Amino acid sequence: MATGATSGFGTSSDGAASISEPLSWLGIARLGLVMMSLGAILVLTNSTINRVMVVELALPAFVPGLLISLYHAAQMLRPRWGHGSDVGARLTPWIIAGMAILALGGTGASLSTTVVPNHFWAGIALATVSFLLVGIGSGAAGTCLLVLLAKRTAPERRGPAATIVWLMMIFGLAVTSGVVGHMLEPYSHARLVQIAGLVAMTAVLVTTLAVMGIEGDSWRQGKAKSTEERPPFMVALRQVWAEPDSRRLTIFVFVSMLAFFSEELMLDPFSAFVFGYTPGQSTKLSSALKSGVFVGMLLLAIASGTSLRHRLPLTFLMRAGCLGSAAAMLALVACGLIGPPMPLAPIVFALGVANGVFSIAAIAWMMTLAGRGRKGSEGVRMGMWGAAQALAAGLGGLTGAIGSDIARALTTDTGQAYASVFALQAMVFVYAAWIAPASNVEAGDAASSPYSSVDAAASAAPTSVRLQPAE
Repeated sequence: MATGATSGFGTSSDGAASISEPLSWLGIARLGLVMMSLGAILVLTNSTINRVMVVELALPAFVPGLLISLYHAAQMLRPRWGHGSDVGARLTPWIIAGMAILALGGTGASLSTTVVPNHFWAGIALATVSFLLVGIGSGAAGTCLLVLLAKRTAPERRGPAATIVWLMMIFGLAVTSGVVGHMLEPYSHARLVQIAGLVAMTAVLVTTLAVMGIEGDSWRQGKAKSTEERPPFMVALRQVWAEPDSRRLTIFVFVSMLAFFSEELMLDPFSAFVFGYTPGQSTKLSSALKSGVFVGMLLLAIASGTSLRHRLPLTFLMRAGCLGSAAAMLALVACGLIGPPMPLAPIVFALGVANGVFSIAAIAWMMTLAGRGRKGSEGVRMGMWGAAQALAAGLGGLTGAIGSDIARALTTDTGQAYASVFALQAMVFVYAAWIAPASNVEAGDAASSPYSSVDAAASAAPTSVRLQPAE
């Protein structure tokens, strides 16, 4: 291989990553393996252990609900982890350490199921600490992974790159669910601990191998900067929040994801109460939503990799996805008012497609915007947006459930009750489209290279970002 050529791992022939060379597709897939490992542990804590606590341990449902809320609350520390990676310059140690903490939390959460039957409060204490570790670890690893992906991905590949890593995470969720479900038969708490430990160790090993050498010597640029350029965390956070671009995107992420996370938890009971679906049919409906999200992600990746990238910029796709989601929610309003004659499954699939388009477009835009503004604050920016998403995830299901309960208390018609909540969610999606970022340049053309000076990208007049409500 000629000197300086990029290998499949995004490194030059001498083994060190070139600062001017973006990641290859194989290099992007390596980072996707980290997301897949992260998803493998999360599916155990948020799904399997959740079910075990409610069914096998016969605990009130609010117990795992509170534990998962702690996991979301810990995600609010994402800006802090991002700032730590900014100060430390290197990202891979934060990713590996975050995955190790996540693995420890996942193993501890499974171990708590063996403690609760004999020592209830000790088991709850162990579960509480474990879920906090899960939130801290996933926040640190996930935030720093996205910062690394943003820094090392060529502008024109950011849309497909975001799609690849998220699809790999979904793949990790699906595979882990199937494999663990098979291995847990016949079920025992001890078997769950063994499987969780195996998944955790595998995740840490895969993560370590995946990120090994992927930064090359690019991190030395950040290390060479004087400590005077690295403000304390709260100062850095205030500086990033003062940036109109970053603040506007943070608000958009929170509003759009609030509607996103509130819709899914309402579909199962809605399909049961209004359409008479069985548990199996409701599960298929949930699968239709996720399939739609998958298709929406693929459509965006295809559009980003063709000439349509210049005609359909990411900011346009964010607004279009939100408006498409609002239209689908209005169709669900009709489902609530009319009932079974309405084609519920196709409408839910269309909702998923629109969700997939705006969510991945937003992530790709985060990757573009992360390097603009003050140098050395990429981690804080990505962490702030991740915290906004985590807060929306925690509040989304709660507000949706409370809203439906209030609506059902005000009317005896269940269909009308759900229709009113769906209408409110449609309005939230419309508002998200209105406040969505708008730029005077296609995101992929913002810089010629992810390793070009972020100062040049931020200060050059033709590439400045103008955020405003959509017309």
